[in-house]
Amino acid sequence: MNKLSSCWKTIIAVASILTCSNFATTSKLLAAPTTGLKTIEPIEIYVPPPEKKSLGICSRYINLVVNNVIDRPPLNRGKWGILVQTLEGKTLYYRNPDSYLIPASNLKLLVTAAALQKLNPSGLIRSKSIREWILETNLRSNNQYADVLLRYLGGSHSVQKILTDLGIDSRGYRLRDGSGLSRKNLATPRTIVTTLQAMHSAPNNDIFLASLPVAGTRGTLKNRLRFSTTQGHVYAKTGTLKGVRSLSGYLEHPDYEAVVFSIITNQPTNQSGSVLVEAIDKIVLLLSSMITCS
Repeated sequence: MNKLSSCWKTIIAVASILTCSNFATTSKLLAAPTTGLKTIEPIEIYVPPPEKKSLGICSRYINLVVNNVIDRPPLNRGKWGILVQTLEGKTLYYRNPDSYLIPASNLKLLVTAAALQKLNPSGLIRSKSIREWILETNLRSNNQYADVLLRYLGGSHSVQKILTDLGIDSRGYRLRDGSGLSRKNLATPRTIVTTLQAMHSAPNNDIFLASLPVAGTRGTLKNRLRFSTTQGHVYAKTGTLKGVRSLSGYLEHPDYEAVVFSIITNQPTNQSGSVLVEAIDKIVLLLSSMITCS
């Protein structure tokens, strides 16, 4: 703001006025009050601007703090693929975003996204609506439901065509089943992030979002990220295989509205799963504390 050449600061104490100079800020013009002695001329007073929230990790340093988590033993023994973007596609963090990794149950995001584009949510499979199948597939990570959905869609080639029409590059994944149990399934973090971005505004996006587990609240995330700033604000699909952990979804964020992320790690099969989950959750917490900075 421009500095004012002079200004007045009012301190009301026995109707006295104290003047000052060189205050820099916005000001308010007070109406001239009238006392029994004299009329006080209109004056300008200093009004401090509201303070901006300053606690958090400046976005310029998010690379350093996330890398500090995964570059230490034993987490650095395997491979990490991570992509974090805004809904509009601005990249906030990346690490091997185009590498093929075993995604485990994160593959269900591709299958359910395709199902919601091709099938009527009110249609039935074995007396249950497509909507119910989608909810069961993602929320509880039901492998049988996912494989049936894939067959009902006409197989992997049909899913590939549907996702291509949705703007998903077919070169970014290899679909061998619907559940993600096959270790021949491959996907890049970019493919999953692009799918999530596309589904945010695609038809039946409300069903897709409702099918995702919520941190500390429901589904396979019910017991994760509890009692933290992310509880109730992370909508994401988990993935678990021996040596594989993944988490991909949306993070409600005060500075970015919504952050889309995919975190996949492929580690030696003797690696502790709890250690991997703890690291992934820590990354999500770091992302939630990220702030825009000048």
